[in-house]
Amino acid sequence: MLLIPGLLFLLLFKYTPLYGVLIAFQEFNIFDGIRGSEWVGLEQFRKLMESEEFAQVFTNTLLISVYKIVLLFPIPIFIALVLNEVRLMAFKRTIQTIIYLPHFLSWVIISGLFITILSTSGGLVNNIIEWFGGEPVGFFVDNRYFRSLLVFTAGWKEVGWNAIVFIAAIAGIEQEQYEAAAIDGAGRIRRMLHISLPGILPTIVLMFILRLGSVLDAGTEQILTMYNPVVYETGDVIGTFVYRIGLGKMDYSFSTAVGLFNSVVGFILIISGNYFSRKFLKRGIW
Repeated sequence: MLLIPGLLFLLLFKYTPLYGVLIAFQEFNIFDGIRGSEWVGLEQFRKLMESEEFAQVFTNTLLISVYKIVLLFPIPIFIALVLNEVRLMAFKRTIQTIIYLPHFLSWVIISGLFITILSTSGGLVNNIIEWFGGEPVGFFVDNRYFRSLLVFTAGWKEVGWNAIVFIAAIAGIEQEQYEAAAIDGAGRIRRMLHISLPGILPTIVLMFILRLGSVLDAGTEQILTMYNPVVYETGDVIGTFVYRIGLGKMDYSFSTAVGLFNSVVGFILIISGNYFSRKFLKRGIW
């Protein structure tokens, strides 16, 4: 009985819409509907593989996702390990609150905040650059800086929130282990490396595998609120590409094929990540 609401939610919002995947194999016409549209098989996927624009979009997606994983994934782990060693509870709770509050701000608000701070006309950062004798930098319209801007803002918003998962995992470690290590003369660094880190390793593996599954989701909502045609070269990802093609050009079949490709690759990455995790680390989701 307790499972029924969750199962109904999955059925209604996750499985029922899968019927629309058929659009990817059709030349969909909104007036004819799914049943009346012409069936073209894998034609949309052929167009996808031959599209130079999609090749650039796919590259952007991978690069931005890899940057976020490599640069941002370890930071919450480090924060959790360090905060666990803080003994002054008031200070510890204050820091936790400060670093996870940005998670509750929408990307629209965060985009507006950083656009103001990084503006070339009166923005705080560019004012500092000019004060030191430099030239103003258009962070939001310069392909050299746009990917770095995406990674930085994503970290500023989500790192504190992601750290909560690892803090909770550390809280589940038996305190007797720390006490025994302290009696044996282990300092905080050694306790952190030999008790805390191994203790949260299963959680780290789980979060990493789940992150692999969304590697082609480079932050569509974030990028939609920040990018513009000038930075399509480095900032356009699969999610924004689907949005532009599907809603902008109303090419529903092609955009659905792109979305299906994205989902299949994500599924393969999760399965592969779990396989290699079980093989080399002897840990996995299932």
